[in-house]
Amino acid sequence: MTLNNQARGQGADQSVPTLDPGVIDALAAELHHAEKSREQIRQFSVRYPGLTIADGYRISKQWVDFKLAAGRTVFGHKIGLTSRAMQQAAGITEPDYGTLLDDMVFEQGGDVPFGRFITPKVEVELAFVLGKRLEGPGVTIFDVLKATEYVIPAVEIIDSRTFPVDPETGTRRKVQDTISDNAANAGIIVGGLPVRPDKVDMRWIGAMLSRNAVIEETGLAAGVLNNPANGVAWLANRLAPWGQSLEAGETVLGGSFTRPVEVKPGDVFNADFGPLGAIGFRFV
Repeated sequence: MTLNNQARGQGADQSVPTLDPGVIDALAAELHHAEKSREQIRQFSVRYPGLTIADGYRISKQWVDFKLAAGRTVFGHKIGLTSRAMQQAAGITEPDYGTLLDDMVFEQGGDVPFGRFITPKVEVELAFVLGKRLEGPGVTIFDVLKATEYVIPAVEIIDSRTFPVDPETGTRRKVQDTISDNAANAGIIVGGLPVRPDKVDMRWIGAMLSRNAVIEETGLAAGVLNNPANGVAWLANRLAPWGQSLEAGETVLGGSFTRPVEVKPGDVFNADFGPLGAIGFRFV
């Protein structure tokens, strides 16, 4: 059996897991292989219609566990689906999250190997580098500001190991699929000027993202839950039921305030954060 009685009906509780542990392991292994082979796989929600958000996080955690067992280390975390428009499009009322690993970190001003990815895109964000541990429940934005050593401009590289549209049914990927896929995370680049969180109104931090000298996107950090620090508080509280916390020294991507911009080999990007400097990089 792979689904419990509740999942066989319509409208399964998204907070309740439905898949057996053996299925979770198998699906996580599929994602692991898809990343290595650079070949997308069918969405899990098509094959398992009862798949819940809780199942998605269990799959993602198992995939990360595979990587940790192979020698990877945790660099931090990412928060996604933070804008109101993206949440409405996904049919959810809260963000999602994934794990950043050490091999996902790329140097600003350098070359990013396109061959590492399948269909990469880039987004503009702020990264929080923690000086103190944050453990939920009950974490507030004020706790985040106290625990943050500094905030620094960042770019996230996102990718998809599952098809955005199922080739057989035409069904679009659901939020459960994105969560399973480590919230679509694939890379991070930080650069520019680090600032103390109490020295700047983060809501008004803006950025221009250009590709090959053409400005593709602009945005304000207020588009992320009114203040990206709100997302970090949400994440600390969301991790608590799993017995996890945000640790000192970790980097947390607070969420994008631009739409994703597609990448092709040879593309040169520049994320200009004004007074906070810029991040440049090229895909080769």
